[in-house]
Amino acid sequence: MPTKRIIISVTNDLVSDHRVHKTALTLCERGYEVCLIGRQMPDSPAIERPYATKRFRLLFKKHVWFYAEYNIRLFFYLLFARYDGLWANDTDTLPANRLVSIIRRKPLVFDAHELFPEVPELTERPFIKKCWTKIEDWILPRLKHTCTVCQSIADYYNQRYGITMEIVRNIPEPIDYTSMTPAFQTQNTLLLYQGAVNVGRGIELCMSYVRQYNQAELLIVGEGDLYQQLKVQAADCKRIHFVGRVPLEELKRYTVAADIGLVLMENRGLNYYYALPNRLFDFIWSGTPVLAIDFPEIRQIVNGFGVGVLIPELSAEAIGKGIEWLVEHPIPKENFEKARQMLNWANERQGICRLASAAYGD
Repeated sequence: MPTKRIIISVTNDLVSDHRVHKTALTLCERGYEVCLIGRQMPDSPAIERPYATKRFRLLFKKHVWFYAEYNIRLFFYLLFARYDGLWANDTDTLPANRLVSIIRRKPLVFDAHELFPEVPELTERPFIKKCWTKIEDWILPRLKHTCTVCQSIADYYNQRYGITMEIVRNIPEPIDYTSMTPAFQTQNTLLLYQGAVNVGRGIELCMSYVRQYNQAELLIVGEGDLYQQLKVQAADCKRIHFVGRVPLEELKRYTVAADIGLVLMENRGLNYYYALPNRLFDFIWSGTPVLAIDFPEIRQIVNGFGVGVLIPELSAEAIGKGIEWLVEHPIPKENFEKARQMLNWANERQGICRLASAAYGD
């Protein structure tokens, strides 16, 4: 029987997206042939993966024109490509995937990495938010095969559309951090933020803390809308370091270097409030104590396994108290070991396998 080919699509440049990489690997291990589609940015480095990849070169980089151009390009590519099934990551890839799946009668899996209409970039743009909500209203009730990253988002979509979503959390594959050489060294307490450098992540407040407390340093690994602005603001402080975006393997060397991992967000809508960031699991696997905001999904992990401290609000005072508590109260290593035994991609990947089997067959 010929190998079935699955096309996975996402709107980023594939370089640092843990979720789609793990999904693609899992499908490959199940015997599918995988092609992962994203976009090419001017600064996107080359990538080598054990599966096929394709990145569109687009004229527009952001806002409505980017999403429109991406979906038009994706639509015509999928209309004529060879494949047996589609896997759409997030709502911004759904229009093209859904239309083509209807036209060509191909099974479609939808993987919601976040509560898309509730992202901070849309909460203050009611018309654009309404457009994305209408797209979900049109498509999601008609989908049979769906998954998301946490129970809270699954419950939201179940209440709104009556669909039952598989839960596949952003938990990393087993990693031996003990054999890694840290990418950064300092005698000070090293705070690490890794991820998108966007609004509502508490980065500015952590920068203020480091300016006032000369025994701490802040490492910011990632890029985003605020990256250049914050980099300029921190130019006069030698204890604030901007690394930019790095490949997945290199990122692990920064993760293991940290003394405290930051999982901080403002309550800028349900998408942040229900968030369960994959950096939380990266910190757990590297044995890095976590300073996190007290949101429901995050609380369940941090308090459930005792791997860090929660703060009730995103403020300079709360962040300072949380950091000082972690410095004075080391987290027992056995807490991380227990968490790693439970929070394992070997367990989470079963949701991917169940979805693929139901949608595409084996």
